[in-house]
Amino acid sequence: MSTGTRVQNSEASRSQQWEQAMSELYRSYLNYGKEALKDFDDEAVHQARVSSRKLITLLSILDPEDASSLRAVFKRSQKRLGKVRDADVLIQSFKKRRKEARLEGDKKTAKLLEAVILHQKERRKRQRGKLADELPGLLEGEPGGKWNEFVKERLPALVSDQDVNVAMRELEVAFEQQKKQCKELFKQENPASREALDELHKLRLLAKRIRYTASAASFSLDRKFHANETIYKDIQSELGEITDKRMWLEKLENIGRKELGASRNTWNSFLDKLQAELTDALRRNTVVDVPEAQSQTAAVQE
Repeated sequence: MSTGTRVQNSEASRSQQWEQAMSELYRSYLNYGKEALKDFDDEAVHQARVSSRKLITLLSILDPEDASSLRAVFKRSQKRLGKVRDADVLIQSFKKRRKEARLEGDKKTAKLLEAVILHQKERRKRQRGKLADELPGLLEGEPGGKWNEFVKERLPALVSDQDVNVAMRELEVAFEQQKKQCKELFKQENPASREALDELHKLRLLAKRIRYTASAASFSLDRKFHANETIYKDIQSELGEITDKRMWLEKLENIGRKELGASRNTWNSFLDKLQAELTDALRRNTVVDVPEAQSQTAAVQE
């Protein structure tokens, strides 16, 4: 067998691997998406969102200019699924907090938490309505045609042009640069400030991209990258705890004490507790050194 023939066979095999991996992700996205539309099962919503994120991640490597227009479709799906998923996570967490407050005999906090849960359930209902309106069109019809064209006609050439190992290394470098930027900023800013938390969120998004790349493209990655899925999953989890605390504080501040019918003392006490949890999560994180995460006043100025 000539060298040229071996190269062609190798490229054909590589293209088939990519087609299989991308097709499995796409089927997962379709199946979980359709399941999510039946009864908005929280796990189906979550898995459909994960599949769309993985597709976005791989398409950003293979088709960086989005010539196929597929990335835009998956981003819209991810956004709609994400709105519902975020509400699911908050409601589940606050139900657990409400149970704890009741066991402790803290009726006022339990009442506040009940009001937040009801408020978020109403918001989730609206987001589910938008998901039900938009997701079917994003799962079927034109996107399916674009996908088939992409896999059969565009993918082989893109696979030969792009090296996922190079992309992974670039992501690792970007992560380390963002990590360094966070460290420098934490020396100047309160780590719990909006600017500092924004930069930390960017670091989390990079960790997620690395994790999803390592997971979805493991068949094409050098051995040295095989541990990245586990490593960056742990990093994402640590930073995700910080993001959740921040998001919940911002949501409560946006809703406002009066809307939830809480007394000033109950309101301030609960927000102070959430802020303390955020500060503790910052101090405990092992990703970026935090000199001193000072608490900020989280109570809403009225």
